[in-house]
Amino acid sequence: MIDTRQPDLSVVIPCYNEEENAEAICAAVIAQLEPLELLFEVIFIDNDSTDRTVEIIKSICARDPRVRLIVNTRNFGQMRSPTYGIYQARGRAVVGMCADFQDPPELLPRFVERWRAGVDIILGIRAGEERNSPMLRATRGLSYWLARNFGDYPILPGATGFGLYDARVVRSIRQLAEPEPFFRGMLVETGYRLETIAYPRPPRAGGRSKNNFFALLDFAMSALAGSSKRLLRIPIYIGAFGALMTLVMLLGGTLAFFLDRPIAGWFIAAVVQAQLAMLFGFLGLLGDNVRIISERTRGTPLVLERERINFPPE
Repeated sequence: MIDTRQPDLSVVIPCYNEEENAEAICAAVIAQLEPLELLFEVIFIDNDSTDRTVEIIKSICARDPRVRLIVNTRNFGQMRSPTYGIYQARGRAVVGMCADFQDPPELLPRFVERWRAGVDIILGIRAGEERNSPMLRATRGLSYWLARNFGDYPILPGATGFGLYDARVVRSIRQLAEPEPFFRGMLVETGYRLETIAYPRPPRAGGRSKNNFFALLDFAMSALAGSSKRLLRIPIYIGAFGALMTLVMLLGGTLAFFLDRPIAGWFIAAVVQAQLAMLFGFLGLLGDNVRIISERTRGTPLVLERERINFPPE
């Protein structure tokens, strides 16, 4: 029977093709929460998985009414779907975490302890990303640098959004009505009391990560501009390529200098490429902001649901 009481804590777990981890992450979360003597719910939101993820979670829901499931009609991306799941949570506090054990469930009791002490936001900070390729580390470093120097509020390096947020924080973010919310950045933007807890990044439990270089670049650009996709983002990619060509031509000019060859052409070309890169970069960001205005005018929902299971009647 579904418990209609308001839970103290909601744990929201977005997933996409996590058939190898869904059962295990749910059991691990429940094992951490049951000794804490609080009412809780575990909400899975599935982003149109193509494997057995939904089937597995439905079987869990049939056994445990504290576990709930939202199934999206299609894949709405890694910004909109997790945030929508958080908005559906009924708890006095909400935890957002991944399904692949890279957000350790063992931190949940510490999050709850700090929340009970009066902290509004507690975020886990990954202590290292050394397993990533040099290109991914460079891309992440560039995105942090851009956010730090050009963003309206500070970004916490190593914060993925894994953490606990008081319900009033979630309500404040929801009122902003962002069409593609960069949730972890908006947590900082609210100005509520925030603490961090560092932890070493554990290995992924099973399956393969859905984040490649282009997925991370897309996420970084969305975080910087608020929202941008497809054709409106092409100028940004052209600008990034132009920046790369600028470096190539600077290296060519440097090599020509040491080889006592003409260098003027190399450096003139580098200046031209740099100007084009900046031009296309700003055009891309302008396009992103135009799309934000369009999405806000349309009132586009974050996701559309195919079904939901074990939620109390509204």
